[in-house]
Amino acid sequence: MDYSYIFYSAVPVYEKFIEFGFEKQGDSYVYKKELSATGFYTVLTVSGETLRAEVFENGTDEKYVLFDVKNANGSFVSGLREQVKNIVEQFRHSCFKTDSLHEKYIRFLESEFNCKADFPWEDSPDYAVFRCPNNKWFALVMNITYKNLGFESEEKVFVVNLKADSDRINEIVDRKSVFPAWHMNKKYWITVLLTSVTDFEQLCTLTKRSRELVRLKK
Repeated sequence: MDYSYIFYSAVPVYEKFIEFGFEKQGDSYVYKKELSATGFYTVLTVSGETLRAEVFENGTDEKYVLFDVKNANGSFVSGLREQVKNIVEQFRHSCFKTDSLHEKYIRFLESEFNCKADFPWEDSPDYAVFRCPNNKWFALVMNITYKNLGFESEEKVFVVNLKADSDRINEIVDRKSVFPAWHMNKKYWITVLLTSVTDFEQLCTLTKRSRELVRLKK
């Protein structure tokens, strides 16, 4: 199962991998951990900015294929996934810098454009809208799950939806920090992660362009 999303939310500190228990094998890092009360173990493999987890049976060392089958949702396989997810989160907490850009970005929006957020949805207090003088929004800050962006994680993350030049969206989207817009027209909008791996200067540039596009729209 792919857990590479942790590289999109935090910056790895590779010297801490060995402390955590990984072994360097060629260009990769490999970690093995028993899964309690199951008779199975997991192997995490980091290669570049990819993190994969596999589960094997003790004794036979055969791969447990149901772990990777998305529609396999029995209590046993769900329990294995929960244990592996917890190990991945421990790994991220111990070996990554996890600074968020959320508050820094809000301060940028307020100071750069002299505007305050409004919160139009009472049941979604983490959804903040920033508007142009024409009352149309150019930035929508949201707290969504990584699963909304196509990753196998229910963890929440702050993002912002911005308008972009439609002929440049394919060039801008890298599916690491910039994604096709979530819940908006993907032909004109993008979603940007507000995490430590996002280039803040690029984020500011994209935001200024979003405001310009929205402000000029009749």
